[in-house]
Amino acid sequence: MTMEQVRQAYSSVAELYIELFGTSQQVHADDLAFIGRHLAGRPGTVLDLGCGPGHITGYLRSLGVDATGIDMVPEFIAHAQAVHPSGRYQLGSLEDLDVANHSIAGILAWYSLIHLPPQRLDRVLAKFRRAMAPAGMLVLGVFVGDEVAAFDHKVVTAYRWPMDEIVERLMRAGFTEVERLQRPSEGAHRPHAAVAAIATEG
Repeated sequence: MTMEQVRQAYSSVAELYIELFGTSQQVHADDLAFIGRHLAGRPGTVLDLGCGPGHITGYLRSLGVDATGIDMVPEFIAHAQAVHPSGRYQLGSLEDLDVANHSIAGILAWYSLIHLPPQRLDRVLAKFRRAMAPAGMLVLGVFVGDEVAAFDHKVVTAYRWPMDEIVERLMRAGFTEVERLQRPSEGAHRPHAAVAAIATEG
């Protein structure tokens, strides 16, 4: 699985994806509260990596966050720029962050790591850590399960993770867990978890 394959898969369903998930009203209230709790009020730039249609970036900006949305799907960036003209949105990849070391106050990766093959996760988390200013905050949204395993996501192959494994990977990359939120499967929705982790010294 390459990121180009993921980009093409999302480009092919971009219009439908925007219709189904393109506003913050379509995000669970508990998730918005979790995101806001850990990223609002932070001095400096917050990156929404894999921002999709830009709805959560827009939500963060409504809270006064200096948020920039980054996504590799041109259709999503074009939509975000049209719907949120006062926001900042740009094409880019979470695997190749074009930012200075220790310059970012926070990163939101809301379901944007789910298509990343497990062997590439540690390298990406290390890049996140290098981008972080002291005490920077990372907020992740992931699908959870009893073991690391691929599954047939509606767009393209994705991976579920045991929550403790995610936290262990975060620790190895230089983050310390602050809070987690877990929700069991509900109807067609798979088990979900969010974790907030702060960049540690050293």
